[in-house]
Parts: sequence; structure tokens; C-alpha cells
Amino acid sequence: MTRRDVVVLGSTGSVGTQALDLVRAHPDRFRVVGLTAGGSQPDLFEQQVAEFAPAYSGVGEQASTEAAAMPCDVVLNGITGAVGLRPTLAALDAGTTLALANKESLIVGGPLVRDRARPGQIVPVDSEHSAIAQSLRAGSAEEVRRLVLTASGGPFRGRSREQLAVVTPDQALAHPNFAMGKVITTNSATLVNKGLEVIEAHLLFDVPFERIDVVVHPQQLIHSMVEFVDGAVVAQLGLPTMLVPIAMGMGWPDRVPDAETPIDWTKAADWRFEPLDDDVFPAVRLAREAGERGSTAPAVYNAANEVCVEAFHAGRIGFTDIVDTVARVVAHHDVPSKEHLVVDDVLAADAWARVEAARTISNRNGES
Repeated sequence: MTRRDVVVLGSTGSVGTQALDLVRAHPDRFRVVGLTAGGSQPDLFEQQVAEFAPAYSGVGEQASTEAAAMPCDVVLNGITGAVGLRPTLAALDAGTTLALANKESLIVGGPLVRDRARPGQIVPVDSEHSAIAQSLRAGSAEEVRRLVLTASGGPFRGRSREQLAVVTPDQALAHPNFAMGKVITTNSATLVNKGLEVIEAHLLFDVPFERIDVVVHPQQLIHSMVEFVDGAVVAQLGLPTMLVPIAMGMGWPDRVPDAETPIDWTKAADWRFEPLDDDVFPAVRLAREAGERGSTAPAVYNAANEVCVEAFHAGRIGFTDIVDTVARVVAHHDVPSKEHLVVDDVLAADAWARVEAARTISNRNGES
């Protein structure tokens, strides 16, 4: 494998810092030529720039968009939020391999992203979608019967709807396997995150929603699976970390030696699978509905949820009110034509959803 020139967008975040760890461990395989960050950790960013001496570095959305368009082999988009959309489109327009950890790019700009991407140009970095991409190597597209995304079930697996109604913000942030940010951790507790991943899987792999399943797997050692027409199921297994997906994103289709410690097969372990309770956790069902509507509906789902998560942590709504409010906002959204969308269309839908979610919450609470 020849050395690849890599641009890392969101270099001070979780994905970005782990990507740079892999570069340090494999200087013969990767060279950093571009670094950008959001600006929340300026000291760390300065250290990264000093260490890797990239040809381009900068802070903010415009800097990320410019870096994504520069000549390189791989753009790793590790930005959080809808601000990652323009950099994603810039990388695709430049013809560069896009290692995509910024799921909002697909959720918010689905039709735009799919129209710009060449076959195989996007390599998913989400652990579930990386697992599917790896498992798909076992057969042709025509041989795929369904995709199976695994979910931890979050900290409230097995609870009733009534029990969820009294969940506190601190409890919602107690993820059983990962330490993540407030929004992502809460999304894992409501299963909104899994709903977003269902939409992402549909867009990435062009598989209809009715052939994308979710199964609860608390141990998170099987990251996702592909079921083929002959009944065979191929799964990708590994420790619940992001190192392998990030390494696959930067090295695709080659594997990076020793990216992660393998599972210790000398230790006994029980792995469980449970059906998802759509009545208690309706977020995945709602995401399917938004995905089926297409156009800007997924962007509205994502944006409204972010507002509701903030309101929950501010004590303005309860835990179950998060998805209930998102459902109301999605239902009130007039979806424009799926054809001829531009970036401003999806960003306008994102902005509308945030205002509508805030208005819905205020009305619910009797606020003026």
C-alpha cells in the first residue's frame, strides 16, 4: 500500500484525534496534508498543526470546505452537525475518497450527496455502516436480502414507556459502553441515533427501508450484519471502539495492521440478541417514515431532535417528550419535491425544524 495523503476535518474531535493516532502509528501509510477544526479546542489544534505540519490548516466551516477540495487521496470528515455538508460535497466534487463519519451530511443532504458521489467514493466510518461495508464483500448486491443494524439498546433497555417518562438527564448520559457527547449519548438512549443510522444505511447502500432491520445486541461486539439470499449471515465483529472503522475509512479497501486489539477468544462470553420494542422506543419507526418521505424530511427529523435534546437537558421537557415532539414537527413539515434540491433548500429545512421544535416546546409548556 502506497502512502496516502489525508485531510482530517474535525481533527480535535473523537474521530479526528483517533485518526491522528493511526497516522502516528503508521507514518509509512498516511501523511496529513490538511487539518481543520471547529475552534472549541484551540490549544490542541495548534499542537496538531505543529506536529503534522499540514499544507493547509484552518478553523471553521469555510476552512473545512476549502480543505476538503484540496488535492489528496482521502478526506476524513469527522465534523459534527449539518456544517459538515458543504465539506462533504466539496470532497465529492473533487473526486476524492470520502471517509464519512459526519452522518448529518447524509441525513440532511441525502439526495444531494447521492447525486454527487461516484460508486464507491464514500467509505462509511460509523461502526455499523463500516461493518456492513465489510460484510458486503462476501457477495454481490443482487445476493443481499437484508441489512441488520445492531443497537446496544442504551441504558434503558427493557424499561416500559411509563418508566422512561421519569428518566433524568444524568441517567440518559450513562451509556453502557461508550463515553460520548451529550447529543449523541442522549440519541443512543432514545434510539434516535439508530433511526439516523437506518436512514444512513438506506442512502449508503441503496437498500429499501423494508429490508433494513434493527436488532438489540447489548454487548456491541457484533457491529452489524448482512443477510444473503441463501440464508447466510455475514457479520463484522470487534471490540466496541472506532479504531477499525476509522482505519478502514482511511485505508479502504486495504486493512491497516494492528489498528485495534482483537477479541480475546480465550475468555468465555455470552452474546445476546433481542427484538427492538418499537412501541417503547418509537424513534426508529419515525426515522423510517421520514426516510420514506425523503427530500428534506430526514433533515427535519435530525434538526428537531437536536433542539429537543437541549430542551430535555435544560429541564423543559421529559425524556419521552423528545421523540414525541420530533414526531409532531416531522408531521407538520411540507416536504418539497425530491428533484432539484440545492444546499440552501436542506439548510432552510434544518432551520425551519429548529424554530418549529422550539415553538412546539414553548406551546406545550404554556410559554409566551
